[in-house]
Amino acid sequence: MGERTVKAEQRVTEEVPGGQNALVRPRRMRPHNADVVRRARLHADGKTLVVRDRRLRERRYPVGPGGIRRAVFVPPPTDEWETVTKRPAERWGVLVFQNEDGRDLLRVPLAEWLPESGVVGILDLKPAKCLDRTGLRELTAALGVPLEEKPPSKPGEPEPPEPGSGQAPDRAVHRELPRWHSWIRGLGAFGWLVALAVAFAGDVDWCLPIAAGALFAVPAADSVLRAGARWRNRQEGGRRFAEAVVITPDPEPGAGATPRFRRTASVRVLPGDVVLTDTAGQERWLGRDGAHGVARLVRLVSAGDRQPLGIEFRDRSGEARALLPWRFWFAGPQGRSRWEETVSAFSVAAVDEEVRASRRPAGATKPWWDGHSLAADARLMSPLPAKEARAETSWHSSVIGGNELLLVPLFSLVLLAGLFGDTVAAQLAGLFSALTIVAEWGPAATRALFSRFHYDKPNENA
Repeated sequence: MGERTVKAEQRVTEEVPGGQNALVRPRRMRPHNADVVRRARLHADGKTLVVRDRRLRERRYPVGPGGIRRAVFVPPPTDEWETVTKRPAERWGVLVFQNEDGRDLLRVPLAEWLPESGVVGILDLKPAKCLDRTGLRELTAALGVPLEEKPPSKPGEPEPPEPGSGQAPDRAVHRELPRWHSWIRGLGAFGWLVALAVAFAGDVDWCLPIAAGALFAVPAADSVLRAGARWRNRQEGGRRFAEAVVITPDPEPGAGATPRFRRTASVRVLPGDVVLTDTAGQERWLGRDGAHGVARLVRLVSAGDRQPLGIEFRDRSGEARALLPWRFWFAGPQGRSRWEETVSAFSVAAVDEEVRASRRPAGATKPWWDGHSLAADARLMSPLPAKEARAETSWHSSVIGGNELLLVPLFSLVLLAGLFGDTVAAQLAGLFSALTIVAEWGPAATRALFSRFHYDKPNENA
């Protein structure tokens, strides 16, 4: 197992040994996980592989005797449906770092370290390409580690057992939710069930407020997590992006841009990174150096009248890494100056390219990007319909699960009548139940109303 160390000084920094060329960044993240995409990195420190997590802690794996001796790329099985449904983190394969005995020291799922993961499908991107797009191929070269690519396994073919002592290898993955959050929610639900059963079966009144308080821990954990993430993003973002060139949308008049799109979507250009934030607040980081960095801006134009349609950020291999619809970003009153500012900030070649006919399907109701490999990216970098925007940004729909919004308040109704009870225990139970309902429905209802009447209401005159 690799050597583990912890940073003594917990500070935010993007300066890592080995330069930007051998730097690997995580996949895009929702706002509550923005500290992952801003802090977590894979990089080479001389001949040592460094895995840095969201808390700036490092795991170090030296290259040489007793450490890493080779890297093996294991592509996903040919049965893509099984891979996506059962092991989504491995849908583009896994890069495995092994020692001289062939034992796995570290497994790196490529989907966890592909910035555009989630806006590009497995059918649009071959697994072997992800080694370049993530920067992992450059990383192995910087470490001086030979890279072997295995053929994909066939459906039903068992995976070969790992040689060695059987010790489980480390995994460079990112949790959607922290462990403490999952533990509190789980203990809260379990405590509610047990305390309620004891209260009714044994006629123990003091178990009623315990049950209600335990259930209140479920939405309370959500509130603490979201409030903490909002505070961190505000504090850290001000420092991190203080010197960034910020490109904001300038939609054409009458395009129906929403306040959410105008206030949330942005492109920030840093000395070594490009930070894209979509309409749903999801953030991803692209490099500016190396084969996987943004090396060219391509303005897509229509084949006939050569009207601008969109902007692609392409790397040195000619692969599109991001797609911005021109209509919503550079077609407004300040669009020309905004485009010139973008070209100046990137300091790379900017060229025009006609859109192929296959990218423009018949049907006026379909957007021009329908059929593009980054169609999902263009959709998220555009104003979203109100219903879709609420689904993309809803804590329950997109993170926790929509059923909780119904089940937790329903369970709380069991003890809510205690507010009008004669005993202190019953009244406390009723109070906790009321707080639980408010904690679940309050934020959701507020966001839904704000979305319907303002935030996601298109302004056809702007």
